[in-house]
Amino acid sequence: MKKKAVSLLLAASMMALVACGNSGGSGGGDATTTSAGGGASAAAGTETSQAEQSQETAVDDGTQGVTDTEIKIANTAAVSGAYAPVGVPFIAGIQGYCDYINDQGGIGGRKITFVHKDDEFDPVKGKAYLQEMVEDEKVFAMVGHFGTPVVAATIDDLKNYGIPSVYFATGIGQLYAEDAKTNADGYNIFPVQPIYTTEGQIMVARGKGTFNATNIGIIYTSDDAGKDMRDGATKKCDELGIPYVEEQVAAGAADVSAAVTSLKNAGVDFVVVASIQATMPTIVKEMAAQGMTAPAITTYVNVSPAISEQVAADIKGKFDVYGNGWVSYEAERADNLALYQQWTDEEYAMNAYAQTGWIAAAFFCEGVQRLVDQGKDITWTNYMKALEEAPIQNPFGGVIDYADGNRAGTQVMNLSKINGDEATGWELVDGLRSMDELLGN
Repeated sequence: MKKKAVSLLLAASMMALVACGNSGGSGGGDATTTSAGGGASAAAGTETSQAEQSQETAVDDGTQGVTDTEIKIANTAAVSGAYAPVGVPFIAGIQGYCDYINDQGGIGGRKITFVHKDDEFDPVKGKAYLQEMVEDEKVFAMVGHFGTPVVAATIDDLKNYGIPSVYFATGIGQLYAEDAKTNADGYNIFPVQPIYTTEGQIMVARGKGTFNATNIGIIYTSDDAGKDMRDGATKKCDELGIPYVEEQVAAGAADVSAAVTSLKNAGVDFVVVASIQATMPTIVKEMAAQGMTAPAITTYVNVSPAISEQVAADIKGKFDVYGNGWVSYEAERADNLALYQQWTDEEYAMNAYAQTGWIAAAFFCEGVQRLVDQGKDITWTNYMKALEEAPIQNPFGGVIDYADGNRAGTQVMNLSKINGDEATGWELVDGLRSMDELLGN
């Protein structure tokens, strides 16, 4: 079990790098195409510019990427350069699930072909490859779009194309929508991984439902991650009628004393630390230095041994620091883990990045299976309606409900707290729960 816990913590820390890294990885691996059989072949050419007219290109709602025997999906992700340790197993996980489906004869007799391009975490290459995938390769859907720089640079392209886009390896707020009606609103965007805006709401729900918070402090960094979490947290406070005090600090700031003093003087009884790794320890250390005793909660990307090691001694005997999580292996999810391990290389048996790739492909295939079960044509419109018609079970987590244009990513999370006596530095204290469950709704 400890081995599984380490895997989850590694996922949190490394996916944070994917979510927040800058563009321009090193390395120059060839673009590759992988299909059901598994092999990779060098692609012809590597475009490095995006045609301006792609923003205006209309792709019909028909059946591109779908034949009587095949459904073609694609993504771009870094499998060379600094982010290859994340991208390579992520791609392997997607391919593993496709192999599992194809071994059963596919879905309704159609096998899944997965086409992949190495964008090296470069948004310019990501834009060019997206255009190639949609307009030249004619893929049916994008599955597992990878990394904040590339996703941020291409999100408008995805919306303009209208192509179904399932799972994003980032938590940026641009993916978030509550009532998407059109593709311009993000109707064709189906995030799975936690979005910071949603996580901010979950943190407040935890404060209210688990810790009986009546006056919440929100300290957030000036970067997009901090602002997105802050937006979600303040939204939930307003919805629940909970008073709050908010303070912004610069991302990477060495001195956050004034912001912490403001929260302390306000008498907050629960603190949302809306900051990723670089600044979060500074905030927590300052809270301890000023004698604060209110429990604090932070994002899942901080739930790593490296974070615990920095602050465990400072907070011991003063207050607890909690963090969210979004995957687990207990109960029926243990069977899903065993299935995953049958269809991926042994080296990825407990690799969290490969597992998230498996999750991405599982969500995509669920939509296709629903259409086949209902005898409906596989078109973009039908497919997106199928994803909305009922909640979808994450094989290693909770359910996600896309109904009525809700594009909030993971809405069910568990809770751990820093414990320096644990091998991972964190101790699981509560299982996967939705906001409604936390609030007793």
